[in-house]
Amino acid sequence: MNVLVYSGPEVLNTSFARATSWLKAILVPHYSVQPITLQSLTSNPWSDTCALLVIPACREQLSLPPAVRTGIKNYVEGGGSLLGLRASARVVGSGFASVDVYESSLRFQDRSSGTSVSCTFVGSASGNAVSVVLKSNQGDASFPADAAPAEFTVPENATNVQTLARYGADGESQTAGIVCRVGQGRVVLWGLDVTSAASQEIPDTERIRRALLEESLQQLGLKLPQKESSAWIHPLPQILTSSPASPSAVQAVIASLSSVQVDGIIKDEHDTFAFHTVTEGKTVLQEARNSPSSETTIKHIITYPDGQLPSREDTPLFNISQYYADLAAARAKATSLPPASWGIGEALLYGEVVTSTQTMLDKLSFTSPFTIFTPNVKENHRFLTALPSPLLSLASHQIAGRGRGGNNWVSPAGCLQFSLLLRIPLKDVPAQKLVFVQYLVALAVVEACRSPDVLGQDGERVRIKWPNDLYVVEGEKGEGKRKVGGILVHTSFQGGVTTIVIGCGVNVLNTPPVASLSQLGTPPRPLTMERTAATTMATFEPMWNTFVAERGPSRRSWISTSSGGCIHQLVTITSTTPHKNVRIVGITEDYGLLRTVPERGGGGGQQFVDLQPDGNSFDLMSGLIMSKSP
Repeated sequence: MNVLVYSGPEVLNTSFARATSWLKAILVPHYSVQPITLQSLTSNPWSDTCALLVIPACREQLSLPPAVRTGIKNYVEGGGSLLGLRASARVVGSGFASVDVYESSLRFQDRSSGTSVSCTFVGSASGNAVSVVLKSNQGDASFPADAAPAEFTVPENATNVQTLARYGADGESQTAGIVCRVGQGRVVLWGLDVTSAASQEIPDTERIRRALLEESLQQLGLKLPQKESSAWIHPLPQILTSSPASPSAVQAVIASLSSVQVDGIIKDEHDTFAFHTVTEGKTVLQEARNSPSSETTIKHIITYPDGQLPSREDTPLFNISQYYADLAAARAKATSLPPASWGIGEALLYGEVVTSTQTMLDKLSFTSPFTIFTPNVKENHRFLTALPSPLLSLASHQIAGRGRGGNNWVSPAGCLQFSLLLRIPLKDVPAQKLVFVQYLVALAVVEACRSPDVLGQDGERVRIKWPNDLYVVEGEKGEGKRKVGGILVHTSFQGGVTTIVIGCGVNVLNTPPVASLSQLGTPPRPLTMERTAATTMATFEPMWNTFVAERGPSRRSWISTSSGGCIHQLVTITSTTPHKNVRIVGITEDYGLLRTVPERGGGGGQQFVDLQPDGNSFDLMSGLIMSKSP
């Protein structure tokens, strides 16, 4: 789930930076903290995966367009959470008519208590800038105020409002922060920015400031991660192994990389790779575990040749030996052609903590509506080109995962994330057919979930959302839908060879509030990361072999929505005038477009309406297909 911090033009840069830093320090890895622009609030379906919307302190009064205010109102009253870091608010007993505030304020209603809340993000409030002392159940703390604290008007009998802190003299104390219940959601508003720089007047201010922010987040329903260990927050060395059934795979990888190595080092444009023997690697791994360094430009790789495998102490979060045993069992059940070298998943590069399995193999330049700037990212071209395939890169934790459109995310414990490197001659599969690779991977994950070795019957609730997401349906009629995974595929061409890097993340053992496969019921066997990964690889391999053998998808059953668990859903295309009501029926066999047919009376008489993923965005929850903003 995302925590979105508003980064519009009115926001103070210092407040935005401080808020983002504090939220990441408190909420990672349970939540991904990302900026969101006014354009994204206006045009993107942000609310579906948003656990919290944060509005930092503003340099001037926040003036949001009516459509955005309505969207935020619907989000909060429908169960969402809002945190305002410098706002004034007025609570009244009934309706909005008597609320005398700015026209551009946010307004919420709590029907159960009959009260209404109107809040304004005030910018430079009237009065002189002074330091104030906040009094709360967390203790007293002095805060510098770059403007006088905003005011709150709250009736004494308001049952849906709780005061979090006060400031001022004991006899004339004023409200400094409140939490309001509005509909099914909650709003926390502060009259001054509690993330502002700590004052030195009271030594415990830093601790109390964090405690106040943590209390605010808990009041808003967020679940704070346990901070028992921070060992995973920086990358650790990765371990290269191969299945006992293919013991020579590691030597083949090392031999293939020898052309770009110098004394065990590969210097690429983005990263430097250092290779170590098993003996050296134990020392390197131990030093990395004990080091607080966050240095990420050197990627250490420990090689285990001749079928050797690391001890459980070296890989406490993933049992590599058990994974290979599960892979052998799953491959025995699958119908697959004999591999030319080794099978998919039999050469494994595992890291307990990595920046990203996808970006280690492949760096992409990207533009995202949730980023402030677009980096000019270099590629690990030499490393990627020299690697043989198939090679599976898998991690227990990612601290800079990449999603579609350049979205960044942090993987909490229990997420299975991997990147799979494949190569084929371009002549074997036409370039326009490669778009189907992401659908094949999605199908493989869905089919793996339905295996008795993973979820069994409960796996029927795992569905594909076009073009690259995985959701689970909840409720007797499938009315609830929550995202549990996603797929990102990048292809490149050189010398008549197609290189494919498939990135996939699936929530397997995550605990709430993150949705995961483990929350779907009681599977036939205890759910494990090792067996889920192994079953997925063994399921995908015959699909891939047939796909290559037949030069693309020639059987509709591979890509039909019925076999793939996609959602046959009535949706509205909003990029046309008038809007069209259509129903998803499948994916076209030529370019992998989403095929829909107009509903009777839905506007438009053509037989098919085909949509491409790069030009449209599918809002699953709202049933809308809209044009992407530039």
